[in-house]
Amino acid sequence: MQSLTRMFSGTVLAVAALAAVTGAQAQSSSSSNYSFYSPGAGYVGFNAGRSDLSLSNGTGIFPSDRHDTAYNIYAGSYFSSNFGLELGYTDFGNVSRGGGNTKAKGVNLSLVGKFPLSNAFNLLGKLGTTYGRTSVSSAPGSGIASGSESGFGVSYGVGAEYAFNPNWSAVLQYDEHKLKFAGAGRDRISATTVGVRYRF
Repeated sequence: MQSLTRMFSGTVLAVAALAAVTGAQAQSSSSSNYSFYSPGAGYVGFNAGRSDLSLSNGTGIFPSDRHDTAYNIYAGSYFSSNFGLELGYTDFGNVSRGGGNTKAKGVNLSLVGKFPLSNAFNLLGKLGTTYGRTSVSSAPGSGIASGSESGFGVSYGVGAEYAFNPNWSAVLQYDEHKLKFAGAGRDRISATTVGVRYRF
């Protein structure tokens, strides 16, 4: 977790530095003066990347994995220059664990915020809740409970966005969710994703 966080933070800082230089060089160009999310502005996006299911591997000789491909689709709208609401759906994938499979997905509602560093670059943050559904199958003697669970849990995330033009931007995002699993209470699931966003 710490190494992933350091890697993500380093990537964000590197992109921020590049965007700041690009923004400074293009300051005099009206084409770079994008109107970022004025009140009432909306957006839709699609991200894909890697999920991390930080769950117990149980006991025995069963192989276990914790990573799969994550997909996220979302839409949002800003009610002020810096804050808005976002609704999204994430599929965290399917990992082998305890002689069976573990699946997770969820619908998320978050308060989102942005901190502009240049005319075309934003740092992003979000805090909200995720209604998650999880399903676990496992072999006898694995020490992992089987079953399905659902419910709400806290979610939060950070990210960075760089605009190519007034409508399209690239997004790098790291999110964590607390989801409920059979026999284990709530556990942390995270996803590091990249994608595109369309503003309207």
